[in-house]
Amino acid sequence: MIQYPRLIISGLGGDNGKTAISTGLCRLWHKESKKVIPFKKGPDYIDMAWLSYAAKHPCYNLDLFLMSKDDVKFSFSHYAKNSDISVIEGNRGLYDGMDEAGSVSTAEIAKLLHSPVIIVVDCTKVTRTVAALILGCKMLDPDVSIKGVILNKLAGHRHESIIRKSIEFNCGLSVCGAIPRLTNIIFPGRHLGLVPPQEHPEAEEAIENAASIAKKYLDLEKLWEIAHDAHPLLVNSQRLLKQSIVNSHSLLVKHSDKFQVANDQLRVGVIRDSAFQFYYQENLDALKKEGVELIEFSSLTDDLPSDIDALYIGGGFPETHAEQLSSNVKLRHAIKIAAEEGLPIYAECGGLIYLSEKLIYGGKSYDMTGVLPIVMGVSKKPAGHGYTVIEVESPNPFFKIGLILHGHEFHYSHVLNLEEISQIEKGYNVELESGMQMGLSTLKDSIYFAFKMNKGVGIMNRKDGLCYKNVLATYTHLHALGAKEWVEAMIQVALVNKKTSN
Repeated sequence: MIQYPRLIISGLGGDNGKTAISTGLCRLWHKESKKVIPFKKGPDYIDMAWLSYAAKHPCYNLDLFLMSKDDVKFSFSHYAKNSDISVIEGNRGLYDGMDEAGSVSTAEIAKLLHSPVIIVVDCTKVTRTVAALILGCKMLDPDVSIKGVILNKLAGHRHESIIRKSIEFNCGLSVCGAIPRLTNIIFPGRHLGLVPPQEHPEAEEAIENAASIAKKYLDLEKLWEIAHDAHPLLVNSQRLLKQSIVNSHSLLVKHSDKFQVANDQLRVGVIRDSAFQFYYQENLDALKKEGVELIEFSSLTDDLPSDIDALYIGGGFPETHAEQLSSNVKLRHAIKIAAEEGLPIYAECGGLIYLSEKLIYGGKSYDMTGVLPIVMGVSKKPAGHGYTVIEVESPNPFFKIGLILHGHEFHYSHVLNLEEISQIEKGYNVELESGMQMGLSTLKDSIYFAFKMNKGVGIMNRKDGLCYKNVLATYTHLHALGAKEWVEAMIQVALVNKKTSN
């Protein structure tokens, strides 16, 4: 049993101030020279970016749809070890999940990690009813350890006094903070939610304001006490030991006996800038733990790094950077040539857009890399939003047929030339049916879909994972701890490419 000081900052719903309060606490404790490790419940890249920015430390994901209970518990214990405190921001309401049982909710994470919960309440136009809501949360599942309440958007001292006394008397809980209605704690948003800190010119000011508000209005001593009184957590010490052994290796460590790098280190290029910023830290860590050297570069200003064995393009906002992306002609052409020559490329969401021929946004057309024969547009409403379950149904460079993977999608973009892509799909199906024994080598010059969507929208017609040569581009984001095959796939294709290129 190990003591991990920790708090879950949850709420009765979305947009009640969880992110501002969580980031404020992270920055405030960081400024006090505390080692703060932030976590985010749910598949959310932008909140994670703000938490990372505030804590000056990578933020990690905890999600019971994307990964198993054992993996969630292991990930938390692995990353939270030796920290002074861990701040876990929940998503939506405390009990909100996929069904009436609240599966995969923040409450389930709280129970799994035996973590104390602090509930943030938007007190706009409500008084004693807040106590009823909090009491209901306590009674709905007594195994959820609700330890305190933070009142937000209070109208004044009388408003605060009524709610505070009601909660303390009826619920037996401490009010750990009371924040009035404020204007300087707003984090600007747009179509995918908050604007990421990488694009926000006043990100540092926003975080410092949040920290100042936390210092002024929150009971920091009480919150710290609750976190350090958290129930000790039983962890798999053997797994932690095994992980530390893996971390000590400088070259690739094999998972099976399928691959091994003898002398040369694999190099995987990663586009990471304000246009492409949606990466789970655990995905990058998983590659590095296997000895892969990650070569980060910018799609806006840089050239394609030389001697890379694969390329990983995450999600982001290529539409808001379309002019800059299009202007970097040298990189666009280099990626196109590299794809034609067989460089393995794995792209998620924003990366899919970048691999298209053109992006239509704001009434203008922008040239992208042209690797895939698709034209992309951006709508005002989400084209796909939520958890996904994909089934690999076609031969491809990365995953075995029949593999089932859990992921998520959130995109406003969509393919405009659907009719042309439908013809490509039909042509591929005819080709596949006419020669089932031909294998991937015959398909490598075709454009086709690798995934069937058992849950989710995908690119079109419940299909996702558009393939060409050694390129796979998908709207589905995968998390390396849940989709462990992803790490092996990245290493395998990079290794094959390295061997054939030498």
